[in-house]
Amino acid sequence: MKTINPKLSGKVIFFSRIVPIVFFIGIFEGCTPKCDDCNNAIDGKTFFPLEVGRYIEYDVYEEEFNLGRPKTTRQYQIKELIAEKYQDPSGREAYRIERYRRGVEGQRWQPDSTITVRLLADQAIRNENGNEYVKMVFPPIEKLVWNGNIYNSVGEDNYELKNVGKDFKVGQQSFAQTATVVQQNDSTLVNQDKRLEVYAVGVGLVYRERITLQFCSSSAACVGKAQIDFGNRQYVKYKSAGKE
Repeated sequence: MKTINPKLSGKVIFFSRIVPIVFFIGIFEGCTPKCDDCNNAIDGKTFFPLEVGRYIEYDVYEEEFNLGRPKTTRQYQIKELIAEKYQDPSGREAYRIERYRRGVEGQRWQPDSTITVRLLADQAIRNENGNEYVKMVFPPIEKLVWNGNIYNSVGEDNYELKNVGKDFKVGQQSFAQTATVVQQNDSTLVNQDKRLEVYAVGVGLVYRERITLQFCSSSAACVGKAQIDFGNRQYVKYKSAGKE
């Protein structure tokens, strides 16, 4: 497992393995992680195709749990449209993405929120609700680990790349050359926190799963039975893409 700090730019770069720690001096701007075969590594930017007018639509399914109440389910669709290319205050290229939402197919899209994305030489940064998240570090290498919250104050949250270059299927649609970003995958007797995103080359995000559950722990009889007291499950699945 390799660990990288996305904030290091032209400075000492740190990688950790089970074997002794090795330090490198960054030669290029940004933090480019070491790979065994960089010539054949996937260009990480291809997981984030950015072109004004391009959009992706998703199907979303959610479950909400509250103690003493029936489970609530919601189904809806979201659309993310790349609306504008601009320069951020530091002079770097950025894109404004407009997100829309509707209940079912055929309804009019309603404005939901605005997102910004920046692609640097070595990382993809997405701003959601005022917080910047490092969605991926380049080049994408199997088991690479980084702090996705390095640019915000939410708290350290280590992401890990898995299944780089593997195929992935969403419903009846198959995607070649994908990469899975595991943001968290912890489960205990009393809670579960699972968050992951799957990106496909030339497409972008094709699948997202977020599960945050609190299990019953009020009595010995319910501990370990995965009896849900509170929490949410959300599944976001690629539906279609195009250009306006």
